[in-house]
Amino acid sequence: MHHPRLGPARWLLPRRTARLRLTVLYGAAFLACGVAVLGVVAYLLFGTTHQPTASQPTSSASATLRGRVPAADVRPAGPYDIVPVHIPVADVRRSGRYDLFGISGPVTAAKQAHHQPVLTAAQFAKLQAELRAKADPQVTYDKREILIICAIALAAITMAAASIGWIIAGRVLRPLSTITAAARRIAASSLHERLGLHGPDDELKELADTLDDLFARLEASFDAQRRFAANASHELRTPVTRERTLLQVTLADPASTAGTWQAVSRELLASNAEQERLIEALLTLAGSEGGTGEREPVNLAAVAGEGLAAARPAIGRLGLHVDADIQPAILDGDPRLVQRLVNNLIDNAVQHNIPGGKIQISTRTSDAGAVLSVTNPGQVIAPAEVDRLFQPFQRLGPRPARHGHGLGLSIVRAIATAHGATIGACALPSGGLSVDVTFLPPPPGAR
Repeated sequence: MHHPRLGPARWLLPRRTARLRLTVLYGAAFLACGVAVLGVVAYLLFGTTHQPTASQPTSSASATLRGRVPAADVRPAGPYDIVPVHIPVADVRRSGRYDLFGISGPVTAAKQAHHQPVLTAAQFAKLQAELRAKADPQVTYDKREILIICAIALAAITMAAASIGWIIAGRVLRPLSTITAAARRIAASSLHERLGLHGPDDELKELADTLDDLFARLEASFDAQRRFAANASHELRTPVTRERTLLQVTLADPASTAGTWQAVSRELLASNAEQERLIEALLTLAGSEGGTGEREPVNLAAVAGEGLAAARPAIGRLGLHVDADIQPAILDGDPRLVQRLVNNLIDNAVQHNIPGGKIQISTRTSDAGAVLSVTNPGQVIAPAEVDRLFQPFQRLGPRPARHGHGLGLSIVRAIATAHGATIGACALPSGGLSVDVTFLPPPPGAR
């Protein structure tokens, strides 16, 4: 078998699994938050330098000391002398951890305790500029070093966070791998197995339960298809075998006359008509299960009236009484399929009725939508057998007494399912069946 060769990019780039994507998202989110914090730190370090204003005097060339200071009040502090200065409280204001105040006036012949001259304003400004020129580069270097250390720490913590995210993502997504492996095994072997995932009631547990329901429906559908194929082949084989037997017997009879062949021909035509109805019913069932065509507003009352008119000959032949309560009921559906559903229910009520019985049919609108109800007396049906009647080729009673081909109610269920309608059927205690079909109301503005 020829396997397509993968390009270089497929070999170099890792597979974009959900675990990898979650890890990348974790790391990117953490990195974004860290960059935001680092930006705040950089702003605090470099963007908040205090600039003096005109209303905030500082120690500059214009700041001088007036008068003399007693030698007893001056004390040495390394290369500087500390001189007490009395400032009015009104001239002092807070600035963070410091107090700001201004000193103005020319400097007089103040002396230090060791009789050394006090710095003049120009000398003080020059000294201040020199100190600032030496201190500012060091402060800037320290700030940059702090910022670099923070960036390196952020990169290391981001890598650690991504590693932790990889482990957590693998831990969280581990049930998903179990679900995938079990689903592949079930699909490859048999549909009777189930995932049966245990654990917290989270999204993964919900996914596993949904897949279990899907497998159950698929198993039921496949079983129904197998039964349908077997029953259909049997129903189609039986008349063919009967026709072949009838022809062989007639041909083998040397006393066969033209009248005999005419009788055989009439019987063959009747059998052929029955096969034609069966094939048409099979095609209708297949088309109903395939979904509806163009939908449009349908008045269920008009459809029921047409169905009753078509069944009048059979109703009159059996002497049945009809109790009709037909009221307007609008639904959104395929008119052809809805007509077939109504006709099948009426035909079922006619065929399985009792001589001189009654058929009750009504249409109405409820809160759930348009409702069609058909009730007829008949043979006693066990409640457990009601659901079986809506399966293909299922009929009650012994084979000689059976009517039809057993597809009428199965077609009703297929059409109702295609329209999103619900079917409620119950067996009457005195015998017979009552069927209610509730259609969804049409969308707003579709009337």
